[in-house]
This record gives sequence, C-alpha cells and structure tokens, in this order.
Amino acid sequence: MEHSKPKLSRRSFLARSIAAMSAAVLLSGISLTATANPSTAEVNTTGLAVTDDTVKVGILHSITGTMAISEEGSVQAEILAIEQINAMGGVLGRQIEYVQEDGASDWPTFADRANKLLRQDKVAAVFGCWTSASRKAVLPIFERNNGMLYYPTFYEGLEQSPNVIYTGQEATQQILAGLDWVSEDKGAKTFYLIGSDYIWPRTSNKIARTHIEQHLGGQVVGEDYFPLGHTSFNSVINRIRLRKPDVIFASVVGGSNVAFYRQLKAAGLDMTKEDFTLLTISVTEDEILGIGGDNIEGAYASMKYFQSLPNENNQAFVEAFKARWGADAVIGDVTQAAYLGPWLWKAAVEKAGSFDVDRVREASPGIELTTAPEGYVRIHENHHLWSKTRIGHAQRDGQFKVVYETEELMEPDPFPAGYQ
Repeated sequence: MEHSKPKLSRRSFLARSIAAMSAAVLLSGISLTATANPSTAEVNTTGLAVTDDTVKVGILHSITGTMAISEEGSVQAEILAIEQINAMGGVLGRQIEYVQEDGASDWPTFADRANKLLRQDKVAAVFGCWTSASRKAVLPIFERNNGMLYYPTFYEGLEQSPNVIYTGQEATQQILAGLDWVSEDKGAKTFYLIGSDYIWPRTSNKIARTHIEQHLGGQVVGEDYFPLGHTSFNSVINRIRLRKPDVIFASVVGGSNVAFYRQLKAAGLDMTKEDFTLLTISVTEDEILGIGGDNIEGAYASMKYFQSLPNENNQAFVEAFKARWGADAVIGDVTQAAYLGPWLWKAAVEKAGSFDVDRVREASPGIELTTAPEGYVRIHENHHLWSKTRIGHAQRDGQFKVVYETEELMEPDPFPAGYQ
C-alpha cells in the first residue's frame, strides 16, 4: 500500500511544520539546496519508478508480530527523514513517495515483500529489516534484482554486500567494544550468554565467547537461547542464580524482552545493587517502553546512540521526532540508524547525479553526515559506517545515562580476524 502510515501515527499540520523547521537546523551541514531538475532519461536508465516529479522508495519493517515493538521506531524515523527531505526540495528535484510493506515478524514474508518492492513497485531504494534473519531472507533478492537496501540494525558482521548499506554497527563496534569495557570497568571474569534463537544472537554469542575466552581470559558459565516471542524465563533465571556470573550478556529481542526483564526483577535479581552486571546488545529505549524503566534500571547497553546524547544535532532530531510522533515517543539506537538511511541515500544520489543503483553504489563510499544525531558518520568502502561505541546505564525513567564512549570513531571491520 502506498503512503500507508504506522497505526501509531499522530499527524497534524503543526507537527509537520515543526518537524520541517527543526530539520533545517539539524541538517544544515548537508547539501540542502534543491538541485535543478534533470531529465528523467538522464537520472534513470534502468526502469526504476522515477518520473519528472517523483521517485519511489520502499519501507520494509515489521509493524505486526513480536518484532513490532522494536521496528516501529525505524518506520517512524524513515518517514520523518523522507518528509524532511521532501520539505527541502526532495532528491534531484523530485519528491519521494514511499511504499510501506509489513514483514510481519516472518522471514518468508520479508522475502516476498522485498520481491514485490523491487520487481513490481520498481523502488529506487529500500529502507528496512531489523533482525539478521530478515536481512538474510531478503539479501539474495536484492542481489539478484540489483536493489539497494539500507539496513539499520546493529548486527553480527561477517557480511558485506554491494547491495546493502549497513547503518548500524557490526560486532567489533558493539560486541567486542562492550565486552572490553565490562571486563576493564567491572573486572568481569565469568559470563552467562542468553539470546533469542536465530542468526544474530547465536553468531554474536559465538563471537563473544571467542573474545571472552581467548582475549579477556574469562569464562562462559552458561549459554541459552529461546524462540522469538518466548515469555517464560524462570528456568534460565534459576540457572543464572545458581551459577552467579559476573555478567549476564543478553541478546534477547522483540517482545520477549518484556517478559525476561520483568521476570528477572521479580526473581530478586536487582541490577541497581550491581551484585552482577547485565550488559545488553539488544535493548534500546524503544523496548524499554514495553519493559518499564523500573524493571531494567541498572542494566548497561552497548550501542552507538542514546536519546540522551547532549549534542546539538541530537537535540534538534529529538525535538523533530517528538513533534512528528508525539511527546511520549522515544528514540533508540536502531531508530536513529534508520533515520540516517534516507539522508545517506539522498547524498549518494546527488553525488552520482542519478538514481541508478550502480551509480549510487559507486558514489556511496566516503559519503559523510556531519550532522547525524549520533555525531558524525561516514560510509566506509565496505558499506558500513565509521562510528563511536557508547555504553549507557539504564535509568528508571527509561532513558540511558552515557557512562563511556570511545574517543575516536571506530573503523568498521565486518570480518575480524580470528572470529569467523
């Protein structure tokens, strides 16, 4: 369905106006001047859905099912970015129209919807997916049809595709950096790994185990996985209590987080007392809306972005986001990374002077956003982003207090030696 909005949308003329004005402040460092409208024949030689006035893109996320709690923020961010770009003149003089599809937390559905977007709708780019399972399901479709996917989620790495721009962090920027921090700051030696049962948590924990045992001199005292949507964690909580790890390293995703953290709190494992450290690589402010701040207070998260970042770019972004989606809206790491997608695509299209995927791909390495909410990002030749790693401490109000960040941007390395 074209132009469909998430059901949670609260739209008003005033909100759109405030969002557009805030965007002018936020994105003043990017080339915003409307480009003279070149002919369609010049900018579209491969049959994409581009007219003299419009260009069509796709948004592909779960707005139903267990992953909706995590993915609806990405939809909001991508729509906001598209609306802001349109308010500033669009891309190569064309307004962006979007076709939104629901992956429904089901990997075959993601593949089917991706195929529709590329073959039927002829979109110039797709912003979407969250889980690695959904990305793996659509990847051969993008490569076969030469589409371009902007993927926003932190992930396990071990992948590099000419048809994907990865706007989230890979393992060295999140998993290894987070484990290094907890080992040094907390003196952690024993770890219990717990995750949802699919590609990303299993591969992430394989990488984590290697780092813990071979580089940190630590020990993994337990490792468990649970199906997506799982809601009964009492057995594993009992095992954790018996083994008394220094760190619970958690990669539980989606709606399962609500049950896990509430049951952890009910079992008397109080993270505020710091008898142990819970380090998550999967819970952002979006999930805390469902979990409740009082149930996760005291946990730590390894991310590159938190809503509480005090820089001017982020303050303008948060203001625009809340104006568009409501004062109670929150912004997590993946939401911010999703917001980068349309802006990075716009910059690459305008650098290339074309919507053709091959030319956009060629133009992408080196594209930078000096005004990204997280600070500054740049696309590496391997299609990942240079970015910082940050550690956030969960507060009762559902926000994170940043307690650590790397001094320099971390170069993305999706294939770290010794972890494959």
